[in-house]
Amino acid sequence: MIIVSDTTPIITLSKIKRLDLLEKLFKNIIIPRAVYDELTSNAQFQEEAQMINDAEYIKVVEVEDSKAVELLQRVTGLDLGESEAIIYTDNYKAGLLLIDEAKGRKVAKQMGLSIMGTVGILMAAYDEKFISSNEIKEYIEIMKMCEGI
Repeated sequence: MIIVSDTTPIITLSKIKRLDLLEKLFKNIIIPRAVYDELTSNAQFQEEAQMINDAEYIKVVEVEDSKAVELLQRVTGLDLGESEAIIYTDNYKAGLLLIDEAKGRKVAKQMGLSIMGTVGILMAAYDEKFISSNEIKEYIEIMKMCEGI
């Protein structure tokens, strides 16, 4: 199954030092070029950027349907990364889109895409016994403190 991710789930998982859960749960993750650029362009987050570059299970792809991406952005107001992730997921019939932002989730649902957010990833990891309930509580507290993620 193809799994595509937007920026925020990867940022959040890297902040709680559990980016490894993506590989454990899904084996491989696809991110569009715009998502990669968002993840690695901020000089303040070099450690996180290195984690992403080192993660061999994260594959960067080019989204060829730039007209659809541009149209989605104009109609919905979504950013480039979200738009590329949604268009790639739709065009390649990916099984799951990892996305947190409410507006992007709403658009993806309207398009009939299967979605999961960071909390869903944590719950799936718990179900697979990769993390404990205490770890979920700890991670959610960290996420609350990092409101910007």
